[in-house]
Amino acid sequence: MKKVFCFGEILLRMSPALQGVWINDAAMPVYMGGAELNVANALARWNIPVQYCSAAPRNYLTEEMIQHLQQQGIDTSPFIYSGRRVGVYLLPQGTDLKNAGVIYDRANSSFSELQPGTINWHELLKDVSWFHFSAISPALNADVAAVCKEALEVAAGMNITVSVDLNYRAKLWQYGIQPTEVMPQLVQYCNLVMGNIWSANSLLGTKLDEALISDKSKEAYLEHATITSAAIMRLFPGCAAVANTFRFDAGAGIHYYATLNDQYNQYKSAAYNIAHVVDKVGSGDCFMAGLIYGNCTGSNPQETINFAAAAATGKMLEKGDATKQTIDAVINRIQYD
Repeated sequence: MKKVFCFGEILLRMSPALQGVWINDAAMPVYMGGAELNVANALARWNIPVQYCSAAPRNYLTEEMIQHLQQQGIDTSPFIYSGRRVGVYLLPQGTDLKNAGVIYDRANSSFSELQPGTINWHELLKDVSWFHFSAISPALNADVAAVCKEALEVAAGMNITVSVDLNYRAKLWQYGIQPTEVMPQLVQYCNLVMGNIWSANSLLGTKLDEALISDKSKEAYLEHATITSAAIMRLFPGCAAVANTFRFDAGAGIHYYATLNDQYNQYKSAAYNIAHVVDKVGSGDCFMAGLIYGNCTGSNPQETINFAAAAATGKMLEKGDATKQTIDAVINRIQYD
């Protein structure tokens, strides 16, 4: 079975209950996460061999984090021990990472201080079939973007399948370079691209059709997904498939569906309506893990998008960054139009 390699920053999420509750209780939940780690966690639960590479200082906190990951079935042998601190972000309970309330405390973290030319990617990737990263890493600074490019060049040279999640975090792109100056240089190595029509516009410069968007109908969004996917595959010939997610607030709940486009067809998930969301964080990562799972297990595109969408919606009903869903739980959640 294919071995997946996930590369990204390990993070601690502090999730305060506001209106002074966290102060009066002198407590707030702390979750271990990071986009790529959330993917690795899901794949490990679904019996896909997965390695995780990040960076953190060698201390007792890191040791406990690593021990926990190993207990989840994640191979942490590529982990890099360096620097002085783990990155942190604060997110009030019930919100998501696109919310204005997110506070990042990631400056000078071990991962953000990684330097090009210091990681032996040929050695780390020698037994790997799939490499996954997200747009969050190159958003940190030019050095980390260069490290990502080094890894991708090696992965491509070793015929390793590469996937990217086009997570767009405007608060992170603060080092004087526009995302469209960085991300196309990385996505050129990718075989599977996941995101949405808005993040593709922000990170890759694909066009938004305002007339279609203003329609706000599912049919219009599906049409736009096909247009955006075709543009990405045209810009990056190595890309064989593009996935788009559509997640809209509906009161206290969510209306959600997703698509997967290849060169010939568009495959659509059912539309999911979740009455009450427990935690929005990690649903996109769970979707990404579902795409990788489908590819690694030989599922066809329709089966893959069905599984990925069901996994994503299931994650919204769980607290924390990483899913605890089993394969059977995801399969039982799949809906059909």
